[in-house]
Amino acid sequence: MAARKITLPLTEELAKTLKAGDEVLVSGVIYTSRDAGHKRMCESLAKGEDIPFDPKDATIYYVGPTPAKPGQVIGSAGPTTSGRMDAYAPTMMSVGARGMIGKGARLPEVIDAMKKYSGVYFGAIGGAGALLAKCIKKADLIAFEDLGAEALRRLEVEDMPLVVIIDSEGNNLYEIGRKAYLDSKK
Repeated sequence: MAARKITLPLTEELAKTLKAGDEVLVSGVIYTSRDAGHKRMCESLAKGEDIPFDPKDATIYYVGPTPAKPGQVIGSAGPTTSGRMDAYAPTMMSVGARGMIGKGARLPEVIDAMKKYSGVYFGAIGGAGALLAKCIKKADLIAFEDLGAEALRRLEVEDMPLVVIIDSEGNNLYEIGRKAYLDSKK
């Protein structure tokens, strides 16, 4: 089956059509942030302050890209381990962020928040940062410049290849795949 093309923002309606295991080509605007940026944003939210972008229906890519070489929009942009954002993801979803892109497993609290707020966790291939960077057509630094690679950026992406790892119903490809493998060995 060919990958499904989707265009962001990730509305609740769109999120509910995505199922664990779906291969997608994502186009539109995403934001980058890792643990240091998430910590700052969650601290601001706790004080009743705004964060540097409108989180409604936003998708956040857990990435710390390398510096762009001459003629490039961005350097290598591979995913970081998503578990480092697990302490912050439910708060970000509570204010409207819906999509997350990264690699690795998520805690039950994050999956519960995904079900509550119709969130979707997309997996990007680790080790393919140079390839993923080719999907990024524009990159603008919007906040936290002092964090270097972990600064908050607004990216415009085209046909970024991702897989739905956990869908808005909490179905988890890691668990589905493991079960299918174990069942095949019986």
